[in-house]
Amino acid sequence: MVKSNKIKTNTKSNKVKTNKAIAKRFRVTKTGKVISKSPGLNHKTGKKSSKRKRSLSQGTRVEGALKKKILRNLGK
Repeated sequence: MVKSNKIKTNTKSNKVKTNKAIAKRFRVTKTGKVISKSPGLNHKTGKKSSKRKRSLSQGTRVEGALKKKILRNLGK
């Protein structure tokens, strides 16, 4: 019998760790959109109109190269 000199290789790739700082600040919808919290609602809200505060509470979509970086850091 002849022994084969095959080298065993690991076919599984390493898992990507989630960046927890990014996970706290952004969320991904079911359709793949990245949403972040709008700035401007932490203080000095007395001088802002109710309409403006409601629109700021909705959040904003992230687009372009920043979206790709966020998705990569979230492990998606």
